[in-house]
Amino acid sequence: MLSLEDMLPRDHRARIVWSFVKTLDLEPLYEKIVVTKSTVGRNSIAPEILVSLWLLATLDGIGTARELGRRCETDIAYLWTLGNVTVNYHTLSDFRVENGAFLEKTLVDTVASLVAQGLVPLETIAQDGMRVRASAGSSSFRRKPTLESLQQQAQAHVDRLKKESENECDRSDGDARRQAAVERASRERQERLDEALRQFEELSKQRESRRKGDGEKTRVSTTDPDARNMKMANGGFDPAFNVQFATDADSRVIVAVDVTNSGTDSGQMAPMHEKVCSTYDKTPKTQLVDSAYATKGDVKTVESKGTEVVSTIPRGSVLESKGKDPHAQQPGESDEYTAFRARMAKEEYKELYKTRPSVAEFPNADCRNRNLRQFKVRGLVKVKAVALWHAVAFNFTRMVNLGALAI
Repeated sequence: MLSLEDMLPRDHRARIVWSFVKTLDLEPLYEKIVVTKSTVGRNSIAPEILVSLWLLATLDGIGTARELGRRCETDIAYLWTLGNVTVNYHTLSDFRVENGAFLEKTLVDTVASLVAQGLVPLETIAQDGMRVRASAGSSSFRRKPTLESLQQQAQAHVDRLKKESENECDRSDGDARRQAAVERASRERQERLDEALRQFEELSKQRESRRKGDGEKTRVSTTDPDARNMKMANGGFDPAFNVQFATDADSRVIVAVDVTNSGTDSGQMAPMHEKVCSTYDKTPKTQLVDSAYATKGDVKTVESKGTEVVSTIPRGSVLESKGKDPHAQQPGESDEYTAFRARMAKEEYKELYKTRPSVAEFPNADCRNRNLRQFKVRGLVKVKAVALWHAVAFNFTRMVNLGALAI
């Protein structure tokens, strides 16, 4: 007979993950565990076990709580991590999406420790976004009249279930649980429809302010109101979210994460730059981005704070179409944008820009390879939590490669 300790190889990744998790500040997770005399319940699972399970699962490309629950019954690495503890997929699912603040703090703390060690200089950062499919179908996008009709139907269904529940008090435990599950699903659908109508009003106002009368064409998903139809890498349009990573150019470590439902990268550079500066109290000297980020407003904002923007010059202006030099000053633009244009005419900056794909697109490719192709959760809050799991897992591998973790 062999124990789990004997069956798991000494150099297995699960052991390194466990050692890494033990170094993290888990106090915010322990504070959520409340002990009372009046409430009956099971013993809580130690947070380090759940963090280790999901970190290992993310590294292994496991994207759902049900699949992780199955691995916890069959795979040696997950059984070793659990020890004698048992866990169900409901607990795993809730833990994965309810601790976004802890994950963001973990990301910042680990990067800050690498900055202190001199492994992450934060002199040059690169930013890139990737569209990740949402847990919604294209057919779930509806206009306002349909949304209102569906909302009324959902409300009537919830009311009918409440009356049935009040009139039938002699159910068995199994029937009561099934009825409770049906009621919960109905309430959640009603809440999604309420949110869809709220977001419809916001989107309509935004579109009408940009193009008069366009608000009538607005559609919102009844499955995930936060999702938006976006142009994907294959040229088609699908419901998706826009995941933004900022990466240190020297260490290839992700230093900041954001998730939006904007279909373009326009307007994403300045908020990410501000996030990096305020989080680490340091202003990068250079920010590498592609031309979609280099809007006149964002370039002015970033350059005015002391960071040089390195990007290709956005094409398509009237003067450029007439054969004018794209690096020459154009009427009506800020001094910062003029300096940006002139800078990108120099060979040294053109060569620097060529390094952008190896920095900015590296974490995107790694996360894709670890199954970040479609979110299995709904809503911006939960989606960002999943993106943060991938960022923490990616940085874990970089820390191992950089020698910041003992193997």
